[in-house]
Amino acid sequence: MNTLDTIEIDVSVELGAATMPIHYLLRMGRGAVIELDAFENDPMRIYANNTLIAKGEVQVDDGQLHVVVTEKVIKPA
Repeated sequence: MNTLDTIEIDVSVELGAATMPIHYLLRMGRGAVIELDAFENDPMRIYANNTLIAKGEVQVDDGQLHVVVTEKVIKPA
């Protein structure tokens, strides 16, 4: 199992996306709001090394945010 301890995987979770000009992004300050192309109940996309592997949802438990996997994405062979 020690071999598995050295493998690095970049995991990211995406709720939505937005496109904006860089000058707008540079002018944003603390507390700025970015409108996403998703709604609060839309499934989140879970990526491993920039590859979509699953979909999930956010759950809040005792003030802690959790991402729960609801669907595994199967790559076509």
